[in-house]
Amino acid sequence: MSDNSIKFPMRTPLGRVRGLGSAKGGTHHWWMQRVTSIALLPLTLWFVFSAASMTGQSFEATQAWIARPFNAVLLLATIGLSFYHAAIGVQVVIEDYTRGELVRTGGILAVKGLCWILALVAGLAVLRIAV
Repeated sequence: MSDNSIKFPMRTPLGRVRGLGSAKGGTHHWWMQRVTSIALLPLTLWFVFSAASMTGQSFEATQAWIARPFNAVLLLATIGLSFYHAAIGVQVVIEDYTRGELVRTGGILAVKGLCWILALVAGLAVLRIAV
């Protein structure tokens, strides 16, 4: 038994030769899900408490709150990370539970495209108010 098979007993023989696991780069999505979820935790708490404190405020007061640079930057970070987190999460579900390469590829492209469009629209809305 080679030294590599002792270190990595779950790898296929081809994976041991190439130095990759069975899914090659599958750990990237796993890590990005964890990183974005950790980043979203304080951002989501900030947003929930901020939104709760704004109840009963006028439309103009809400726009003024969004226009503050600190709030605008945090909103943009929340929007970007939320849609990225959602896109890679749904991509993993599609990859794991759909059959057929065409359906899988089409589903992933549709989810990524929708997330990009929604993130751009939301981000541009914040920027339009803030600038």
